[in-house]
Amino acid sequence: MASTDLLIQNVQIVNGTGSEPFTGDVAVKDGKIAAVGEFDGTADNTLDASGLTLAPGFIDIHTHFDPQLCWDGLATPSLEHGVTTVVIGNCSLSLAPVTQSGTDKLVSMFQVIEDIKKPTFDAAVPFSWESFPEYLQHILPGLGPNVAALIGHSALRFYVMGTESQDRVATDEEIEKMCELVEEAMAAGAAGISSSYVDVDENMNPVPSRLADLREKIALAKAMRKNGRGVWQVVPFFPDPVEYMKNIQELGEISLASGAMCSTQPVLSSPDAPLAEPVVAALEAEQARGAKVLGQVMPRCFDMNMRLSETSMLLYSLPAWKAIMDLPKEERREQFEDPVSREVLVNQMKGAGGMSAALPFLTVGDVNDPGNQQYKGKTLAEICQSEGKELGEVILDISLADNLDAEFRLQGVLNADKASVAQLLDHPLLHFGASDAGAHITQFCGTGDTTHLLEYYVRESGQFSLQRAVYRMTGEVAADWGLDDRGTIEIGKAADLVLFDLQKLHCGDEEFVDDFPGEARRYVRGAEGYKAVFVNGEIVIQDGEYTSARPGKIV
Repeated sequence: MASTDLLIQNVQIVNGTGSEPFTGDVAVKDGKIAAVGEFDGTADNTLDASGLTLAPGFIDIHTHFDPQLCWDGLATPSLEHGVTTVVIGNCSLSLAPVTQSGTDKLVSMFQVIEDIKKPTFDAAVPFSWESFPEYLQHILPGLGPNVAALIGHSALRFYVMGTESQDRVATDEEIEKMCELVEEAMAAGAAGISSSYVDVDENMNPVPSRLADLREKIALAKAMRKNGRGVWQVVPFFPDPVEYMKNIQELGEISLASGAMCSTQPVLSSPDAPLAEPVVAALEAEQARGAKVLGQVMPRCFDMNMRLSETSMLLYSLPAWKAIMDLPKEERREQFEDPVSREVLVNQMKGAGGMSAALPFLTVGDVNDPGNQQYKGKTLAEICQSEGKELGEVILDISLADNLDAEFRLQGVLNADKASVAQLLDHPLLHFGASDAGAHITQFCGTGDTTHLLEYYVRESGQFSLQRAVYRMTGEVAADWGLDDRGTIEIGKAADLVLFDLQKLHCGDEEFVDDFPGEARRYVRGAEGYKAVFVNGEIVIQDGEYTSARPGKIV
């Protein structure tokens, strides 16, 4: 009689292939799935899962947990939402390769692009590595989820070219060196390369990846693909639709030349393009000529919060505001109170464009000062009109009264049309992704999209079948991102599994908590309805609580 480590009985199985759910048993031995449907044998641990659903572990293809994994191998709170594999190193940024003299530059780029602050790095990221393989070995012990790591193009260029990486194209010799580093990283388990067409550094200069020419990108993509796998991920120049379309065309060139799948994010539903029509048309055009270029779409509204005590991408395009936001909190308050500085700030915010154009639509959220209670739930535009003040005056007055901690919320603008978002989520050229979990932590919590998809789009609205939703979060992205040993419930695959009660699934509200190193704070959200989360056959979440298991791997 066969024996196994774990047997999950009488469970509804949604196997990640898109096929109809069925009821049966799943056996796990040595971290892999040993039987599906029926199992006639004994088990060390048997779970009766009657009334529950078992799915493959969910895969989050766009996160920035690179620093957090240095002190939090669980990548909280992702596992709480059934995520068993996270892809890190997106947006051209990874923590390796790096020299000791180059760490400050990497940290400064992470501060601007991902809102992860220098005090956090100083407190908890040791930079005891130089090469990409050394970084992977550093984070491997104590991993809760699996990690698929991308090599950051900006980190790679800066390592090879230094400050000139932001001034010019690379020489043949420099490209050859970068290719050697890519091959080394891929051999150590890297999942691909990430790049960016849009990001800027602490001086508002283009990050190194933006100086690369097509010849360099194709060479790197070919080096990446030598071992048969590897994704090329980018952030497009989304502020300019014309440039955005050119970026997608260039991704088509990279895909055709290297055979790589290229991924771009985020693809968002907006009031003027509910179905992101220009982006989708451009992706379809690349598909028609044989390239594999896909976008990433998130299920939630792209809402965010702003506090002058933290950081905010809504203020990056306003130089005077950004300069003060880069200062320590104590110095910020002095600058915000200074009459001369205040006049400059208020004038600069008049007629602000880009992302800053959204500022009048912010509503006042959590505040502590009694005098600010009257503003809760009102938009800044409404307050400006009722009090006859400029927008900058209103933001400063409310913030200073609350010791810069007043919360302003941008809600219901991007991805707010749920019917349109459902169509984007179902498009064959758009992956379920773009969560940004682990980044912009003082503005929003990117984790929770998996729970939201199941709670709203499957259970509440019925816009997705359960098997379709699970497939998009598991088997589909596993295949396209080269995670061939997991993503479906099939014999021989890794036992990354999520056991849940669909009727009880709930994505919690955001909470602003003080649990980050370097005296930093962040937004988090929990989940309800998950009975157990397994990574490589071991239970890491049981009834909403973490176990002591740390079975995550580099995948």
